[in-house]
Amino acid sequence: MMNDLKRISCILYRSGTSKGAYFLDNDLPKDKEERHNLILKIMGSPDIRQIDGIGGATTVTTKVAIISVSKREGIDLEYKFIQPSIDEAIADDKPTCGNILTAVGAFGIERGLVSVEDGETIVNVYDVNTGATITQVIQTPNRTVQYHGDFEIAGVPGTASPIKMFFKNISGGKTGDYLPTGNTYDIFDGIKATCLDISMPVVFVKAKDMGLTGYETPNELDAKKELFEKIELIREQASQKMGLGSAKGNVIPKFAIISEAKNNGDINIRYFTPTTAHPALAVSAGFCVAAGSFIKGTILHEINSKEFELGEHIVKIETPSGTIDVGVNFPTTDIKDVEGKTTRTARLLMAGEVFV
Repeated sequence: MMNDLKRISCILYRSGTSKGAYFLDNDLPKDKEERHNLILKIMGSPDIRQIDGIGGATTVTTKVAIISVSKREGIDLEYKFIQPSIDEAIADDKPTCGNILTAVGAFGIERGLVSVEDGETIVNVYDVNTGATITQVIQTPNRTVQYHGDFEIAGVPGTASPIKMFFKNISGGKTGDYLPTGNTYDIFDGIKATCLDISMPVVFVKAKDMGLTGYETPNELDAKKELFEKIELIREQASQKMGLGSAKGNVIPKFAIISEAKNNGDINIRYFTPTTAHPALAVSAGFCVAAGSFIKGTILHEINSKEFELGEHIVKIETPSGTIDVGVNFPTTDIKDVEGKTTRTARLLMAGEVFV
């Protein structure tokens, strides 16, 4: 091919319930501003259609992972997540994404960054955005990444090969404390809220306090302009008290509306990106929900009163796309030592070069 465009190696993955572009760190500019501008150009932002890029025109299908070989002891890969805005010239590198994380190990194998074993390959990942460490178990029969399988996750049609993930160091990654305000609940704009930082800073409120049932569809929620105005008021106040500064132009803290489960789950949730309602639930936020259910005084514990005990627990979280099982482990009596466990799937969609 002969043209005046710059070409950059890229792999597209459906990863968990998200979709994103995966790049090698060395293939992108080192300067942060230059790198972010390039990512926005690649994705086609700012433009709600993203017609001039490879973005999916929704937050959950417009994501970027940047991968490198790690120099840390016991770690194979370093993962940096970028959330490009769709309609603004913003590339946010503060949050993480557990769904996009799912395909990181597979990407590393495909790119020859880690050695592959016959049967199963274990890949240890460091999340640059949060400081968490994640162990992934990837199916690799005959030393080949297996994408086909019979494991199903809510929010994705069909089945695929399971990728098991075990999370450590997930407490206080952005704020320094799993209770970043120092309280189990606060009042923001007249609404009782619990703020947690376990894998992701999230502000939780009860559906009934927002004038909702909690069982609305994402489309129904997205149509409520006044709701998002209220969410932003609460997010801004919560963000300041969590020590994150202003929420304006940032996707963290995330926002979630919770209510009682009605389909044999433990708790029901509507999660926000935060500019739209998520079709399911972010992996990182799932750990917040699960661990928060064991913390007395939080509004999550009011709805889903789990008794704290050492060891592993499964919390069933109902989402618009179905029920998600999220595992948490308490190795000590201190909540800050909580660990997470989940199983997701990923599929390689395209490998090649993107042009800008």
